[in-house]
Amino acid sequence: MNADSLLLYLVTDRALCAEHGVVDTVAASVRGGVSFVQLRDKTATMQARIELARALKQTLDGTGIPLVINDDLTAAVVADVDGVHIGQDDIAPAQARAQLGPHKLVGLSCETVAQVRAADPTVVDYLGLGTVFATATKADHKPEIGLSGLADLAAASALPTVAIGGLKQAHCADVLAAGCNGMAVVSAICGQPDPHLAAATLRTELETHR
Repeated sequence: MNADSLLLYLVTDRALCAEHGVVDTVAASVRGGVSFVQLRDKTATMQARIELARALKQTLDGTGIPLVINDDLTAAVVADVDGVHIGQDDIAPAQARAQLGPHKLVGLSCETVAQVRAADPTVVDYLGLGTVFATATKADHKPEIGLSGLADLAAASALPTVAIGGLKQAHCADVLAAGCNGMAVVSAICGQPDPHLAAATLRTELETHR
């Protein structure tokens, strides 16, 4: 995969996107500079995730921006998106790879150095590192690792990495300095009145420091 695509990684949140809707929020944020999109909706039915993924895929058509689904391998296969993002307690990466085939993306969340080192580069394409800071958008997140913990994880990785967890514009420089290829955000875009402006501001800040 192209590690540069991780620079500004958007994770969707249906509740935070309520004002504009997920599809319009993603469209606006992509115009602003989002470079990767993860559809995350733990409460939706699989069919609803598939339908939303298909709508997002159409929105992203021709942009070259990857679209993955969080923790729903079946939806990712049926909707034929670019891949899946899984956690340590989800389906095994090797099983995801076997079902997706060699040309799709498999992202894996890691919270410890041991998990980072255990990630198989022949199976996994990139790592999501965190939770950097506590966040209300993911109630079941693991304990926060902070920026020093983030740097430790990034240093241990042989794969491209994206930081996640309570990150905002003020953290752009620190995330890149920690050694990550990019920063994942939820509320910093989805929860903003102008997703386009929010994304553009984040992208400019990240470009300044990379």
